[in-house]
Amino acid sequence: MTASSDRHPPEDRHGPGVHHDPPTPGPPGPATDLAWLREAVNLSRLCPRSTTAFAVGAVIVTSTGQILATGYSREADPLDHAEEAALAKLPPDHPHLRNATIYTSLEPCTTRASRPQGCTQLILTAAIPRVVFAWHEPDVFTDCTGAETLREAGVEVIELPTLAPEVRAVNSHLFPS
Repeated sequence: MTASSDRHPPEDRHGPGVHHDPPTPGPPGPATDLAWLREAVNLSRLCPRSTTAFAVGAVIVTSTGQILATGYSREADPLDHAEEAALAKLPPDHPHLRNATIYTSLEPCTTRASRPQGCTQLILTAAIPRVVFAWHEPDVFTDCTGAETLREAGVEVIELPTLAPEVRAVNSHLFPS
């Protein structure tokens, strides 16, 4: 789906059976990042629960504020990560990716047991220049250096910890009391 396409209903961006209108706060930037990131957190609530993976949501937004794609963990496959699911909905050479922002509720992973590339590498391969996330990935499954790796590659990385408590709550099943 392209940013200029209004012919497809919202469920095409979110996947089958998901019907809600995403926010349209405008182009990515300091004034709208929180609203876009909140959409990613909301998508994470759709994830099938897993004891071996985080529940994460992701939204890819053009520089003009149009949603290119969304995804959430385990959306189409039990091994899907949110960023991977969103990127899979777009051709790898999509022209808007080079100016897009990806909003993800959790720091993009760097290492995976289930796939050859982590989400950090997928973002770098897609040449997305800006990443906004809410919560650093805790050392539950693996050591994650996504934010650091992306910054070292020249990607603008912004952490908005205001929503971190919500992301932790979505993943509370991984942190028994």
